[in-house]
Amino acid sequence: ERPFRCPDCGKGFRRNETLIIHRRIHTGEKPYKCGECEMSFMRRAGMIEHQNIHTGEWPYKCGECGMSFMRRARLIEHQNIHTGEKPYKCGECGKGFRHRTGLTFH
Repeated sequence: ERPFRCPDCGKGFRRNETLIIHRRIHTGEKPYKCGECEMSFMRRAGMIEHQNIHTGEWPYKCGECGMSFMRRARLIEHQNIHTGEKPYKCGECGKGFRHRTGLTFH
């Protein structure tokens, strides 16, 4: 059951806290501010990942080859090389791509 409904788009959520975060998509609110630059973020996790730019940290490491990444999403995309997974599928021909950009240019 998803009793908490977004008044803007009607999407339902199990918890009110999740609805509050979702509503930032509609309001544009970005309460998490980077202390090093002018960037701001809707989610705390986004700010934390962004701060790696300033610290030079590459905390996301591939268990297969040891390659490191600043962002978790890049690690996940990279791991498709090892698994052979091609999660981005063309809706017209069905061809699969490891990265979203491959599908975009296709």
